[in-house]
Amino acid sequence: MTYTRLRVSRSEGVANIELSCPDEFNRMPPAFWDEFPAAVAEADAGGDARVLVLSSTGKHFSSGMDLKVFTEAPPPATRERGRLGEAGIRGIARFQDAFNVLEDVRIPVLAAIQGGCIGGAVDMIAACDIRYCTADAFFCIQEINIGLAADVGTLQRLPLLIPDGLMRELAYTGRRMYAEEAKEVGLVNAVFETHESMLETVAGIARQIASKSPLAVTSTKHLLNYGREHGVRETLAYQQVWMGAVSHGGDMAKYFEAKSRGEEAEYEDLTPRRGAEGTGS
Repeated sequence: MTYTRLRVSRSEGVANIELSCPDEFNRMPPAFWDEFPAAVAEADAGGDARVLVLSSTGKHFSSGMDLKVFTEAPPPATRERGRLGEAGIRGIARFQDAFNVLEDVRIPVLAAIQGGCIGGAVDMIAACDIRYCTADAFFCIQEINIGLAADVGTLQRLPLLIPDGLMRELAYTGRRMYAEEAKEVGLVNAVFETHESMLETVAGIARQIASKSPLAVTSTKHLLNYGREHGVRETLAYQQVWMGAVSHGGDMAKYFEAKSRGEEAEYEDLTPRRGAEGTGS
C-alpha cells in the first residue's frame, strides 16, 4: 500500500510506523483511517517483525482527528433516520477498528510521544502496550471540548491505565495532563528530555524485545490482554489450553543450548498470517 500520512520501515525484527505530516501536526484526516490500520496489519503479517514502534515527527505527536472526518460527504438529508443511525454506527466502528488493530496484532506495540497527544491520538496510544514521552508532552481528551464524548477507545482503555478519578477529571474537563503527571500515574514508563534520546532508548527496548522468542512474546501479549478482560482463575484455565497448544519446549531448548556455548539464542520467526506471504514494507 502507498502511504501518504505515514513512513513505514523494518529492521532487525523491529517494525516502525512514523506519523509523517509534521506541518499539519500529524492530524488524522480520512486517508489516515485507511492507511494506519493497513500499516499495522502489514507489520504483523509476514511474521518477521517481532515488535512495532509507533512514533511521530515534528513538534507534536498528533493533534488528533481532522474535522474533515465529520464534514466530508454528509449523508443525504432525505434518508430515513434509522438508516442514518445505522450508517453512523458503522462509521464509528471504522474508527474504533483502526486502533483495535494495535491490540489484535501478535507483536507488542511501543509508542514514543512528543509534544501534543490530543483527541484521537489518546485513543491511539491507549491501545499500545507501552508508552514513553518527552518532557514537553501533554495528553488531552479533546472531544469534550468540542461537544463530544470520546468514542474511539479512550473511555474504555484509559481507565485500565490510570486511576478512575483522574480519568473522569480528564474526560469531563478536557484539561491537559503533562508529562510528569503522566509518568506519576503510570500512563508512560519514562520521560525524556529530548525527542532524540527517547527514540534512541525506545529503539533499544524494541531490539531487546525482538531478541526474545517471538512465540513467547506473542503468547505473553495474548495472555495479558485476555487476563485484562477475565478473572484470575478463568485466565489460568485458559492459559493451560493456550500454552498446551503452542509451548512444546523448542525455544527453551534453543536458549539453553546457546547459553551453554556462551552465545545468544536465535529464534524462528512467527508464521505469516494467511495470505500474507511476500508482504513487505
